[in-house]
Amino acid sequence: MVDAALAQVGKNLNEAMRILGDGQMEPDAGTESRRFSRTSIPGPLQGEIQNVGEQGHMALLGHSLAAYISVLDRERLRKLTTRILSDTTLWLCRIFRYDNGSAYFHEDDRDGLVKVCRLAINARYEEYTTEGYAVLSSRQPVIYQSASCRPGLGQHLCNQLGLPLSSLCTVPCNTIFGSQHQMDVALLDKLIKEDTDAGKLPLLLIANAGTPEAGHTDKLSRLKELCDQHGIWLHVEGVNLATLALAQVTSAVMGATRSDSMTLTPGRWLGLPAVTAVTLYRHEDPALSLAAGLTSSQPVEKLRALPLWLSLQYLGHNGIVQKIRHAAALSQHLLLKLKSVTCIRTSVEDEQNSPVVLFKFSQESNAGGSGGSVDGLCVGEKEVLDTFNRWMGEQLAQLVPASGVDVVELEDEGTCVRFSPLLTAAVLGTQQEDVDEVVQKLLELVPMMSATMNLRQDFREETHRHAPSLTYIEELSWPGLGAVRYESQAEGADESRRKQEQKKINDALLTKLQELDTDIFFSTDPEFVTEENCIFVGMVTDDVDVSELVDTISTLGRDIEESGRLLENMTERVRKGILEAELQLQKANEEKLLEEGMLRQLPVVGSVLNWFSPVESSIKGRTFNLAAGSLDSTDVTYSTKVQAGRTSLQDIPTLSAKRLSGQRLFRRPGAGSDSMSETSSIGPADESSGVESFTMSPNIHPSMSMSQPETAEHAEAYVRPAGLLGNPEQVEAEEERQPEGQEEDLSGR
Repeated sequence: MVDAALAQVGKNLNEAMRILGDGQMEPDAGTESRRFSRTSIPGPLQGEIQNVGEQGHMALLGHSLAAYISVLDRERLRKLTTRILSDTTLWLCRIFRYDNGSAYFHEDDRDGLVKVCRLAINARYEEYTTEGYAVLSSRQPVIYQSASCRPGLGQHLCNQLGLPLSSLCTVPCNTIFGSQHQMDVALLDKLIKEDTDAGKLPLLLIANAGTPEAGHTDKLSRLKELCDQHGIWLHVEGVNLATLALAQVTSAVMGATRSDSMTLTPGRWLGLPAVTAVTLYRHEDPALSLAAGLTSSQPVEKLRALPLWLSLQYLGHNGIVQKIRHAAALSQHLLLKLKSVTCIRTSVEDEQNSPVVLFKFSQESNAGGSGGSVDGLCVGEKEVLDTFNRWMGEQLAQLVPASGVDVVELEDEGTCVRFSPLLTAAVLGTQQEDVDEVVQKLLELVPMMSATMNLRQDFREETHRHAPSLTYIEELSWPGLGAVRYESQAEGADESRRKQEQKKINDALLTKLQELDTDIFFSTDPEFVTEENCIFVGMVTDDVDVSELVDTISTLGRDIEESGRLLENMTERVRKGILEAELQLQKANEEKLLEEGMLRQLPVVGSVLNWFSPVESSIKGRTFNLAAGSLDSTDVTYSTKVQAGRTSLQDIPTLSAKRLSGQRLFRRPGAGSDSMSETSSIGPADESSGVESFTMSPNIHPSMSMSQPETAEHAEAYVRPAGLLGNPEQVEAEEERQPEGQEEDLSGR
């Protein structure tokens, strides 16, 4: 197996080496191919080597090949690395419309921003090369970032550059006009002027072409004009930069092509494992780029681009565009489908071209629905909606893992579910069928969420009605009907013992509820809540009878508490009964000694006396009654052959109604498809079995002593079900089915 694997690796290496040694197109290639390579994409980036293997294997092969190339002689290594770096840079610049750009390949996607910021410092501070950080004290640099930027990005930048956090300025987003996720350009202009008047140097601006959470794009064209006016370096990053590879690009994203630098993550967009990020930048002084660390004179460092170089060769231009187009089409397909789902509100920047879709559950369009009151949702409504949306996102991610949906927290809109296929589709292999499945699951979850939201107030009121035995727990972070706790009614106990008793009762109550034949989810205290010894009720449907549910919780809790008290009382009774039994046994032994005499107690003499003159003892046995906690005589047992206190079979109560197969608890009559009539205790099987099935009812035992009927008619009336007695036609039909001689047998008894 090892030899076969090594042989396959060697074959792939030979093929890759052939490409490295001769990357030019075949001499006999068609005119159209040569023209396309000169005007669009250089070199062999046309997908000719798709027979090498899958794209992921190509990326992994690039790392192995980089280690192999690094041991070559210096001259050959220099030629190969120069070719790899120049080809990859030119391909990326032309694919993403960034003309005359240079590329820096880095593992950490934040490292490119650190390097271009160092480049900006070298360019704006002429004495920085000789004076170092001392020159910054005379005029403090200022770095501007949007409030919607990645968390911690600005702090990381200052830490890497050795700048104080006072050099970082966060620009708020629009709150009155425009998008709530776009940088406020007017306010930025004001901040820049204030910093300039204060003797500071506006250095760099970090803008977004697709914010990390919502996928919104800043006004890049206006920001570029502002940066040119004040001499500020403009850096752009974001997932929407991937759409630059498409034929049609929105004007908002197109503004990124004029920026001074931008960071790309093609590995995530194209599903390429272990591929570096790329920062494209423009600067005319190669010496400053070298001082900033954007370029290196070491050929080995240039091999970072090799995995991406091989992967781009494998995919080709058409393959790259197709993957990005497929991800954008998935977003548009989901956005179109969500418009038909009630109680789902979408939030996208551009409905025609946005590659990121945000949606959330909202009760606004269904506030007047039946099944409960929504007046009580004003207090904490936002927290409850966030909890429900968080649960919805987690359910969708679990039910449809190939969709790649996740949950995001937005400052203004709260919790939303995000679908960003540009970041997940290539890795997960998301298809249109997965998007349709997400919508289908939403159609199943939304009615349940809406019903639960409407019934939360009813559940609160019903719980308050059962006070003080039940206490409603206001837990806004629980995605369900609510939380309740059964309060122990024991008096006189200290606080510690009361809590122990309460925990024992609620644990037993939770077990009983989980064993019920219902599809409602009951849970114990989650990790994120502070209340203890509670029972949390999950999502429910609109046909749930909340009153019956709360009544059942209260009844089961009371039964468990009373059973516990009965057990404690029984334990005390047993202890006292044992002491009393010991005293009575001792007294019975003394009476036996007085009645029989001393001679009968001797082993030999007693046997002889008992032989000639038997003595009938007047001492009777005793039995201990657990229910009454007393010692009773066994005379009744010996006379009736039945233990005292045993309930006869005819005294056992029967259920007035039995739930039929498949029926769930806590359902209002006629509310759901599984709600069935419970007015009769005889199921369909009992009705079809006739007289025989009725005569074997548990209410009638064959050994029961009852008066025998005197006539055949009375016997027939006794064994026939009551439902047949009132219908003469059925009586006649029953008599016709009886075999001959049956009346004589009955009358003869």
